[in-house]
Amino acid sequence: MNRIDQRFADLKAQGRRALIPYLTAGDPAPAHTVGFMHALVAAGADVIELGVPFSDPMADGPVIQKACERALKHGVRLADLFEMVREFREQDSETPVVLMGYLNPVERIGLDAFADQAVAAGVDGVLTVDMPPEEAEEFGPVLKARGLASIFLVAPTTSRERAATICAHGEGYLYYVALKGVTGAATLNAADVAEHLAPLRELTTLPLCVGFGIRDGASAAEVGRVADGVIVGSALVNRIAENVERPEAIPQALQAVLGEMRTALDALPPR
Repeated sequence: MNRIDQRFADLKAQGRRALIPYLTAGDPAPAHTVGFMHALVAAGADVIELGVPFSDPMADGPVIQKACERALKHGVRLADLFEMVREFREQDSETPVVLMGYLNPVERIGLDAFADQAVAAGVDGVLTVDMPPEEAEEFGPVLKARGLASIFLVAPTTSRERAATICAHGEGYLYYVALKGVTGAATLNAADVAEHLAPLRELTTLPLCVGFGIRDGASAAEVGRVADGVIVGSALVNRIAENVERPEAIPQALQAVLGEMRTALDALPPR
């Protein structure tokens, strides 16, 4: 059982929902990322998704695209992410870390090399946005052999047949995209989310975590009533963007956003 499975088992036993923040590694500069990760854990993060900067993040809206641009100006590469996770693990051996990104940077260093370095650094799971499970015959076994969870996205437009394929390949948790479009898009509808999660629960025992559109405590609680976890990205990356000239203020700004969500989720009745 890797850290992701253990964390969700603990949360289930406690009747609590997972809170999963996303950060783009290296934004606004590489030296700050590990400190931000620790700040998020202190504010109640259960799992951290660490974004791999990429020049063409097609599933991401302008907020995260600009975060990638800021990180890439510093030349942040996968090797730097592995070092960040390794440094994070010096103080935190329990919080799961998931690398979220696109296939191109992985292919550049090779699938086996990527997986070996990820495990050595202390990574627990991988979410490759542009690699659907139908095309993961090679990469999936490479990750599984090393105990790394393959995490997949499911969208509102996903057919039941394809959702079944995704659920069969997925590990760790399932990332349900609450909105049609890119990250940071329009407002979400919790009733619609509930309607789409119900058939997924017939297909998998994986925790169902919802991202896209989680902005504050109210929206986190609304989704938390029907999901096993909430994922927040743009709301946090926005705080970084607002404080690029004052990076020392960013940890507190991140904790304010995440702390509100943690409080709102923990106020819900046990699942």
